[in-house]
Amino acid sequence: MADGEALSQAQFTAMTEGTQEDWMAIVKAAGPFSRELPDRLISHLKMLAGDSGGYPVDRLEHSLQTATRAFKDDKDEEYVVCALMHDIGDLLGPSNHAEIGAIIMKPYVSERNYWMMDKHGIFQGYYFFHHLGLDRDMREQFRGHPDFEYTAQFCHLYDQNSFDPDYESMPLEAFEPMLRRVLASPKRSIYKREAA
Repeated sequence: MADGEALSQAQFTAMTEGTQEDWMAIVKAAGPFSRELPDRLISHLKMLAGDSGGYPVDRLEHSLQTATRAFKDDKDEEYVVCALMHDIGDLLGPSNHAEIGAIIMKPYVSERNYWMMDKHGIFQGYYFFHHLGLDRDMREQFRGHPDFEYTAQFCHLYDQNSFDPDYESMPLEAFEPMLRRVLASPKRSIYKREAA
């Protein structure tokens, strides 16, 4: 390789051997991969179609209804995207779906919206846990948290009522530009330098 020519990929076999040039090659390759995140998430959202899990609508339609209701209520774009993404964890974590969706979105959304996504499963339980022999008031452990009412409102206004087969949801394509804008740049990440 000629002097000044950049590596196209790292040359190390163990990180302890990595050089500045190796890491610059990795950073360069990470850009396109990171920019493709919205495409991967859209693909995963589409995978929610066709599986209702016993509900009156499939999981994609539920997500679209939730986001549509938030959009029609003039919620900000980040909130609408969180509403769209709130159950994406169903695919890989049916026993902890809320936490998975929240952790995917954490670098890109406010602490408030992250907390809402992370806790919405417990808050949603208010509407059905008692039918399963569980404590419908499980959310009370968070009473006093600054985002308690915010999360309770999300579940009441947008999540618990988005199982209507006759509701006219916006199509997924309508939310794609919003998703791309919210995911355009992380607000916080261990891979991002803190502003001075």
